[in-house]
Formats: sequence, C-alpha cells, structure tokens
Amino acid sequence: MLPPSALDDIKVLDISEGIAGPLCARLLGDFGADVIKIEPPGGEAGRRMPPFAGDDPDPEKSLFFLLCNLNKRGIVLDLKTPEGAAAFRALARTADVIVESFQPGYLASLGLDHASLEAENPGLIMTSITPFGQTGPYSHYKGCEIVTYATSGIMAISGTSDREPLKHGGFPGHYESAMNGMLATNVALLARDMTGAGQHVDVSMQEVVTSSLVINQPNYSFAGGVQGRRKPEGGSLGHVTPCKDGYFVAQEGGSATWDDIANFFGREELKDERFSNPAQRMLHGSELDEIIKDAVKDRTMAEMFRTASEQFRMLFGIVQTPEDLANCPQLAARDYYQEVDHPVIGKIHVPFRLFNLSIGGATCRRPAPLLGQHNAEVLAEPGCAAA
Repeated sequence: MLPPSALDDIKVLDISEGIAGPLCARLLGDFGADVIKIEPPGGEAGRRMPPFAGDDPDPEKSLFFLLCNLNKRGIVLDLKTPEGAAAFRALARTADVIVESFQPGYLASLGLDHASLEAENPGLIMTSITPFGQTGPYSHYKGCEIVTYATSGIMAISGTSDREPLKHGGFPGHYESAMNGMLATNVALLARDMTGAGQHVDVSMQEVVTSSLVINQPNYSFAGGVQGRRKPEGGSLGHVTPCKDGYFVAQEGGSATWDDIANFFGREELKDERFSNPAQRMLHGSELDEIIKDAVKDRTMAEMFRTASEQFRMLFGIVQTPEDLANCPQLAARDYYQEVDHPVIGKIHVPFRLFNLSIGGATCRRPAPLLGQHNAEVLAEPGCAAA
C-alpha cells in the first residue's frame, strides 16, 4: 500500500507527443495523479525516438518514451474520427487536466480545444506546451530543440568567440519546458481551488529557455551590454581543463582566496605579480593555462574535487560521464535513480526523483504503458462512455 501522494485526487489526460508534454504529464503522475496517455493508432512520435533498448527500433523499446511516460495508463484513440473524439470528450468531462503539444488551432479544428471542452467541464485545465506559444507571429511555426535554443538567445552566449554559436547537448529545452509546464499546471490547480474555474495554460518553449538566461537581456535593456561568447584561450579558470582521468572546471570566488587557489594547484609561481589580480590573470591567461595544465596532469578528478571542496572551499566541478553519474554517491544518497521493470525492455535504472517533499513525494508506481494497454480498463470506468 503506497502512502498518499500530493496529487492523488487529480486526473490527467495526456495527448502530447515527444518529450516536453509527456514529461510534464509524467511529473504530475510521479506525485500521484492518475495520468492516462492517449495515443493515435500506431503510437505517438516519442515511440520512434532512439536510442532503443538492444538497438531494436521497436515502438515499445524507445528509452525516451520509457522515461517520459512512467506512471501512466495508456489507451489508443483516433481523435480525428467521430468515435475517437466522442470518447475523448467523455474522458474530458471527468478530467482535471489535459496536457497537449499540438500546433495552435489543431484541437479547435477537431472541436476539442479548451473553449469547447470547458462548456461541459468548467474546472478543466488544459496545458499546452509548444515551440512559441499560442499567440504571436511565430505561434504557428514548427520547432525543435536547436530552433528553441537559437531563437531563445542562449546560443548567442554559448561556446567560444572563435567558433559558431554552440547548442547545449541533449534536450534541456524540452526538460525545462516540461518542468515549467508542471509548475504552471499546479498553479492553475491552486487557482481552481480558490475560484472553481479552470483555464488554458500556455507554455512557450522559447520563453522558457530565454528566461533561463536571467541577466543577459536585462543587461542589454538597461545598459546596452552584449555578453558574447568566451574567448577560446587564456585563463583556465572558468574553462574546462584536462587532468589525469578526465576534465574539470575551477572558478574564482566562493571562500577561496587567490593564495588558496595557488596552494591547491601547488604552484608558487601562481603567486607572482603577473597573476596578482583578475586583470593581470586575464592579461597573462595563456601562461596561467600552461601552469595549471601542467599542475594537474597527474591528478585525478575525484581527488581534486574532494580536496578543492573540503580543504580549500573552492568553486570546483568535475565533468562526470554516464558511468560516473551511475555511481555518484550524492545521487545515490538522495534516491535519484529508480529501477523500472518494463514488460518488454526489462529492468532499467532511470533518472526519477527531481525534487523531494517531506510528505507526499514522488513514487514510481508503474512503467510506461504498452500501446493501448489499458483501453478496456479505462473506457469501462464510470463516466468514460461516450454520450
């Protein structure tokens, strides 16, 4: 018997595809919501996203789909048919939240937009996560992760000044949008508790990523300043630097003085006049680089991370690989990973616990659903029959 969860009285219909929308719905499910994944015949696009377990492009073996659709029941409905649309409207009458990611206007063309559905369920919340939001001149443009990063402005400050702008690895724009969508949905649920009214939550992925720059745009608005990208060389502090078994990054600041940093690297020449202040260190950056690289060539990431953090109170990070993360004692201590037993993929450890609550926290109750796995179960429930 699982303990009560924060959202265990909430019913969610997930008709989104890919990463951002499905992960938003999954996060609601992690905290107890009954999430019903509704896919078109043949399955949603996420089932075709590699990598696949065993390198087998089976729609039940996408690791992205597994990760983004934990804690959901799954059914198949064709919303473009009268029967499918009627069944969806019946489900929506008893739902609290719908999560969707279609191009603005598509659901309205089917008569399944928020304005249409709230007539029968005034407390309904619809959360839409799209590349540019529901309004504005770009709202009907298609997008992907690199488009989001380019149009948000973050690529303009990523990488080094001698190269083209750099996109961050993976799909952080989608993950950030999922978390913002989950947050916005919970705010709408809180507002509904006070007013009784549902609403349409509009999440723009461009805006989500732009907001993560924090100081970049205010700096331009207030002072006309443009941050730009880092210089390609000079001053290893702040740059990723190689060591014996990997890479690290160290920065000035924190509680460490410059003498502390020089003592950490074990090089008295770092205390020379040419490195005595930030301006001098920038001026003699290439020399500083060579001293630091030579000082760390026989030191390991683990030793330096421990020594820098515990003895010198430095701002210091190590570049962890997937193997490092799988064995990270910090993540293990916080139960970050969860073992999932999927009926096709088998047992696998996945990132799960994004934040902790002292009461009603996240629990992993079920693996991602097989295509149409719960059709009979869900459609037979009270109130789910099409009128």
